[in-house]
Amino acid sequence: MDNENYELLGLDETATDEQIREAYETLKAKYDQEKWQDGEVGTNAARMLTKLNAAYREIMEERREKIRSGENPFEEVREALKSGDISRAQSLLDAFNERSAEWHYLQSVVFYRKNWMNESKKQLEIAMQMDPSNQKYREDYRKLTARADYQTQTGGGTTYTQPEPATDDRQMGGNECINMCNACACMNCLCNCMYCCR
Repeated sequence: MDNENYELLGLDETATDEQIREAYETLKAKYDQEKWQDGEVGTNAARMLTKLNAAYREIMEERREKIRSGENPFEEVREALKSGDISRAQSLLDAFNERSAEWHYLQSVVFYRKNWMNESKKQLEIAMQMDPSNQKYREDYRKLTARADYQTQTGGGTTYTQPEPATDDRQMGGNECINMCNACACMNCLCNCMYCCR
């Protein structure tokens, strides 16, 4: 990796994808404004903008290539998850063209960390369909389901929610529906009376 690309962003190779993106956006906005100024300032800003765009593209492409060519392509995703860098883990997963059972499993972990339980469960189900013999997937699915059931019973905050049991006045439209039916019946009676009284 060309260190100059990182230096241009004011970062080093240990930076996360999110930090790289933020630094790029900040500098890009700065040079975008300056490039319209007269003289050397505008010329330098336009030159820096070109270098900045090229550096950002090269950094991100090299990071994606590193994932694709690695012996264990998911190791970097696991490291990002261990360090709590969810956005980097997601960015790494997005770079994969082939989405294996392990890819869906790790995507499930990312969603779980974001507390998106329904999405996490769906990704785990796909992973289990693709690799039915994998005990790790099955065990994590069991734990996820148990957690969702527990939170539903205790009222914990999650995307899994158990609907409240409907009371009589809330079934099939509730009070609004009953009121509307009563109003229609009254109007019908009134119209019939007016017709009969003529």
